[in-house]
Amino acid sequence: MNQNSYLEGLEELLKAGVSPYHCVLHAARILKEAGFSELALTGDWDLKPGHGYFLPLFDSTLAAFTIGEHLTGRPVLRMEAAHTDWPCMRIKPSPEVASNRYGKLNAEVYGSPILNTWLDRPLSLAGKVSAAGPDPFHPQIRFVDLKDPLLVIPNLAVHMNREVNDGVKLNPQVDLLPLMTMITEDTDKDRFFLNRLAQETDCAPEEILDYELCVYNTEAPVLTGLNHEFISSPRLDNLTSVYACLTAVTAGYRDNGINLILLYDNEEIGSRTKQGALSSVTERMLEKLFLSLGYDRRTYLDTVMDGFLLSMDVAHALHPNHPEKCDIKNQICPGDGVTLKMSSSQSYSTDASCIGVVESLCRSREIPYKKFSNRSDMRGGSTLGAISSAMLSIRTVDLGVAILAMHSSRELMAHKDQEALDALAAAFFLA
Repeated sequence: MNQNSYLEGLEELLKAGVSPYHCVLHAARILKEAGFSELALTGDWDLKPGHGYFLPLFDSTLAAFTIGEHLTGRPVLRMEAAHTDWPCMRIKPSPEVASNRYGKLNAEVYGSPILNTWLDRPLSLAGKVSAAGPDPFHPQIRFVDLKDPLLVIPNLAVHMNREVNDGVKLNPQVDLLPLMTMITEDTDKDRFFLNRLAQETDCAPEEILDYELCVYNTEAPVLTGLNHEFISSPRLDNLTSVYACLTAVTAGYRDNGINLILLYDNEEIGSRTKQGALSSVTERMLEKLFLSLGYDRRTYLDTVMDGFLLSMDVAHALHPNHPEKCDIKNQICPGDGVTLKMSSSQSYSTDASCIGVVESLCRSREIPYKKFSNRSDMRGGSTLGAISSAMLSIRTVDLGVAILAMHSSRELMAHKDQEALDALAAAFFLA
């Protein structure tokens, strides 16, 4: 996409992160290449100062942290969080739908996508497959990416739907079933998808127990605009923030500090899962980290409550054709830098003292930033920040890059904003 390192790394993640599982797999590769050691949630942790560690949590969430070289007294804890999931369609059980001579897949909506942006796109599937093994309590897990654009959801022609340009409500059960094949005499119409999935996982169809598969847009990220100032890509929400977290935690260490990133799944559906931000897994993982370093529970509690979290997620850029949808004053355009997201309702977790910390960091390092709030008569989206700050009793700021067409199958941002977000994420950990 571009010779700049931050764009090359982001492009690799955007292409690789075709499901939350693949996002975590790619993140693990980056961390291993940076010298981080893998841990498991269970078992002993033999932690050493001056080293980095990571642990996948239930396959689609990941935590990674570095331990300062010279920990003395109570360490300083700084955390950054993002999410690995994005709005899409996911494949249901018994997915094959033979209708007339068409072979379609039964799918359901995940999160809140802009549905019509998924029509007429080259689509594929990626995710996790569970296969039978010798131990019923430990099925064999395979991560699959079909890669080829095997699916499409065709629009209805304007001649058959004269009101289409007036706005048409799509029925997910009727209008959003991806077309996969044409049924012929040689097609197993009851198992054409399962047979393809078995081929991909190198096992027999009857060995497949279950799966979690995302429908994803196969189109590649591109630079666009007169001066190539924009990135147009699927999954900018929220792999831009995932990338900033990864670059920050691999950038270096603080002598008397612990830097931690949390890449959560299921933010788009409320985070109320074992691998989501509302899970107790964060507190348990943090407590185990501190106990493994020899600290007592009181030190752990004091450190967390005195810690600081950057909750990173995308923000709404001022729309070129609909400026009336934004606040009359607190607007942000692509290229303005890091967006500090503010709301008195605390749907974005911020307060004046916490915002002051981030502003001071930005000013001291000449990182561009701007404050954003929604129209007073329009409710914004939720973030990890409000959840995490309440769960952990930790100071938190919500921030990210501003994008257009949020929740579309293809979104738009200014690439300079990614550079600013990466710079802030790194400065937060190293300052």
